[in-house]
Amino acid sequence: MTANTPDTRTLKPIRRIVIAGGGTAGWMVAACISKTLGRLLDIRLIESDEIGTVGVGEATIPTLLTFHELLGINEQEFMAATQATFKLGIRFENWRNVREEYIHSFGLTGKDHWTAGFQHFWLKGRARGLAAEFGAYCLELRAAEESRFAHLPRNGLNYAFHLDASLYAKFLRQMSEQHGVQRIEGKIVEVRQAAPEPGAPEGEPGDIQALRLDNGAVIEGDLFIDCTGIRSLLLGQTLGVGYQNWSHWLPCDSAVAVQTASVGPAVPYTRSIAHEFGWQWRIPLQHRVGNGLVYSSRELADDQAGATLLGKVQGEVLTKPRVIKFTPGQREVVWRRNCVAIGLSSGFLEPLESTSIHLIQRGVLKLMQLFPQHGIRQTDIDEYNAQCRNEMEHIRDFIILHYHVTNRDDVDFWRRCRTMDVPASLRHKIDLFRETARVFRAPNELFAENSWIQVMLGQGIVPQQYHPVADLMGDAELSGFLGEVRGQVDRALGQLPEHAAYVARYSGTPRRAGD
Repeated sequence: MTANTPDTRTLKPIRRIVIAGGGTAGWMVAACISKTLGRLLDIRLIESDEIGTVGVGEATIPTLLTFHELLGINEQEFMAATQATFKLGIRFENWRNVREEYIHSFGLTGKDHWTAGFQHFWLKGRARGLAAEFGAYCLELRAAEESRFAHLPRNGLNYAFHLDASLYAKFLRQMSEQHGVQRIEGKIVEVRQAAPEPGAPEGEPGDIQALRLDNGAVIEGDLFIDCTGIRSLLLGQTLGVGYQNWSHWLPCDSAVAVQTASVGPAVPYTRSIAHEFGWQWRIPLQHRVGNGLVYSSRELADDQAGATLLGKVQGEVLTKPRVIKFTPGQREVVWRRNCVAIGLSSGFLEPLESTSIHLIQRGVLKLMQLFPQHGIRQTDIDEYNAQCRNEMEHIRDFIILHYHVTNRDDVDFWRRCRTMDVPASLRHKIDLFRETARVFRAPNELFAENSWIQVMLGQGIVPQQYHPVADLMGDAELSGFLGEVRGQVDRALGQLPEHAAYVARYSGTPRRAGD
């Protein structure tokens, strides 16, 4: 059913919520709905201890702080429970070229003018020999480089977390159950549907009525949340929603993950290390390191991938390598009938920019904004689907950017990435920045202008010109302006303690009120 199709459904109040699947997605959904509307709803989550979760989405972005604030989560308790560390950005190694690196930080770089961003003044300063590296003017980037961190007044340092995804799910489960969520153990063996309404378009499925479990229990509901992972049991398999395959833009279709013991203090950034066939992640937690290899099965067999990863990790290996297969892309819609897919059941974008948990968060927050308490309407469904589609496509373009804009030509994998066609929306952004150094953020786009600038510069784009407002500054004034910005960063950096020591103090003993 689409926006142009008459809505034949009979409105029924939504009282019973059934979440199919646990893990990070299921328990984030349960925590948010129960905290917000728990007193009005019956919320049940079906989860089987025998079914594993992907559980490797251990790096996050700053939007998670907003989610925690909405849920009233104490940050120190959360960090202690999930063995979390702080994250200031991602260090990309070998992406622009072999043995070259840069950091995509969460901070702002320099100071903008209302007509033009800081990059224009920096470009003029660079041309005149007056400017340091672009990252020298960003506190978060410098702090990441020197492994420093502290909470600053007025949110003076933008950050996210590295966390243990399995422990995070347990933390949210405890919170959800305190707000009335009932966890039901079992495997879903049947999805029961109602007959389509009279007058419904041909091929339109009926609503989901209930889920039957392997122990014979039948769980009925009014609204079903599909958190069954990549298999998408409810939305994909039962309601027949198709999948848009983006593998022609995103070449990796496999990952292998393993955990290792820490060999040194945790750094406040994720490492993303490009290889001949994909890339490797290293995510430092308090008690261990998460490692993974994202690769193209066209370039590397699964057993070779596991052996390759084990040959590149540091520290004692704590788990067996686990292979995850995926197809990059998204469902044609993520809400159909009375079923909403959140998490991997709605689509998959590889974890290059740590957006998996963010997309879960956005999915459930949008659902709360459009919650159909008095009955499901097609207008709400259409709005939800449009917002989710736009967000996924914005993130997709940002991830493709890393693969496509590169100077690497050492292997076929990277040569194909350099020469592939990319979405018109991304091509425009690349061309605009290359020709004019301008970047404009689309409405509701996740990644702000400075993220695009950091990555495009980091991947090797050199803009051909800068905004004329920069020419209003003479050399002395421009040098003073750049020097003052850098000096402010240096002074703030000097006040920050070592990251690992700060984490140990902060997550070990909750701060008192007023600290």
